[in-house]
Amino acid sequence: MTLQLRPVLWLGFFAVILGAWWVMFAMARGAGLDVLGRPGAMHGMGMAPMTGFATLAGMWAVMMAAMMLPTLVPTLRSYEDLMVSADATRAGWLGVILGYLAVWIGAALLFAGAQVALLAAGAVDALGLATSVWIAAGLLFGVGLYQFSHLKQMCHTVCQAPMMYFLGHWRTGFGGGLRMGVPLGFYCVGCCWGYMALGFVGGVMNLAWMGLATVVMVIEKLPQIGAFVTRPMGVALMMAAVGLIAARAAAWI
Repeated sequence: MTLQLRPVLWLGFFAVILGAWWVMFAMARGAGLDVLGRPGAMHGMGMAPMTGFATLAGMWAVMMAAMMLPTLVPTLRSYEDLMVSADATRAGWLGVILGYLAVWIGAALLFAGAQVALLAAGAVDALGLATSVWIAAGLLFGVGLYQFSHLKQMCHTVCQAPMMYFLGHWRTGFGGGLRMGVPLGFYCVGCCWGYMALGFVGGVMNLAWMGLATVVMVIEKLPQIGAFVTRPMGVALMMAAVGLIAARAAAWI
């Protein structure tokens, strides 16, 4: 029964991810945007303006599912390994997913609130794009610097080696999976919130930017190479910030 259920659940998991990406694409089209988040030749199809909290909360929640669920794959594979050596179950596997996703949906509400506040302050425009090169550069530099922080390293260690977390916090059944999935979600938020915040640099409806950020976060969590990615990414982001300011200074000359 387990062997038959496994492919169904994995297919359902990836179907949710693909569905979330499709919804994001449909939302971008509805707002009259191309894949880079820019106003295109098409006109919006009557979608509510992406400025209210409720609309933004829904958008961020779907974005979290699209971008963060793929990063959970190594964790779910580690949980599956315990189905052989321990008493892990498919119900627990689902609990891990739901606990993890619940935390990221909570993070989506915070990001939506932050976007509303930034919009009111004039720091971002209606597309969620920073209105000042200094704001964009500050975000890039700040997130790059965070890559070197103790909190980033602590959270990344758990995300990169979920088996160690499971062995130290093992719980059985659906409820146990949920209780493990919630802390894993918090560790993941601590590890990856910066990449999500960089949506205000590339545009929160920029699908290409979202795709690139997803790839980077997935690579960071790969057990074999993830540890060699975080700090170089920090350097790259800080260099991008300096380059952005240098380009603006050159334009003034």
